[in-house]
Amino acid sequence: MDKGKRTRFLIVMGIVLVLLLVGIFATNKGGEPHESIKEVMRDAVIHGDNKVSLFGLEVNPSLISAYIVSGILLLMALIIRIFAIPHFKIVPGKFQSLIEMWVGYFDNLAKTNSPHMNKALGAYIFAAGSYIFVGTIFELFGVQVMTTGGNPISLPAPLCDINGAIAMGVFSYGFIMSGGIRNNKIKGVGLTLKEFSLPISMSFRLFCALLSGALVTELVYYSIMLSFVLPVLVAVLFTLIHAVVQAYVLTMLTSIYYGEVSEVHEKKQKDKDKNKDNKKKKSDVAVEI
Repeated sequence: MDKGKRTRFLIVMGIVLVLLLVGIFATNKGGEPHESIKEVMRDAVIHGDNKVSLFGLEVNPSLISAYIVSGILLLMALIIRIFAIPHFKIVPGKFQSLIEMWVGYFDNLAKTNSPHMNKALGAYIFAAGSYIFVGTIFELFGVQVMTTGGNPISLPAPLCDINGAIAMGVFSYGFIMSGGIRNNKIKGVGLTLKEFSLPISMSFRLFCALLSGALVTELVYYSIMLSFVLPVLVAVLFTLIHAVVQAYVLTMLTSIYYGEVSEVHEKKQKDKDKNKDNKKKKSDVAVEI
């Protein structure tokens, strides 16, 4: 970038910054929030106050987020399958390359950690990783709903609710056990149950990581009332980091443990073959003598 373009860029950015500051001070009414910071942080953890009505039932806002995210993913999958995949080419375009890269990453992860059985594993970690990533990014859109108390709130990420995080952890654990049962029968159950703390660690890792980002964002929005820039940067930074890291961690753990419990152990068969070879050698020696 030459000196003239750099100068024009700085002038434009300065004008934008001044307009933002003017807009901030012009629109700030200085009103008090309807909740204290203690209530905001507590409700972000236990969702005890801000309930949402769903067909007459009071539910946590995260449940609404979970339904919306699931619907978005299913709709995207349907659209891509009907309108995009039939037009894929040998030389991929940008969109096709993006889809192939996204699917290929989870497929390679499954083949690397479970080379003996990975078809179902690749499909599961692709679905789980996509749900975690899209569900975490979803809170950036700030979809507004009205609570049963008449206060507007933004829908959080589905896994900010401990129930959603536990469901994801337990379901992943059950999928790992299914791989063990398929290849090792009852022994696969025992191999899986040895890692009895796995669903707890996966659930609380998801919940605590996403909740920490939500709490920091709530704290910044509550405390810094005259800034549009810092809250946005903090929200985007924490959300993107948690979306990528948590999708990677859960899918990596699932694929590793699935590969371990579904691996067929042929130690006894090898011992039998070894004993047969030893007997054969002894008989050959006896014949030679």
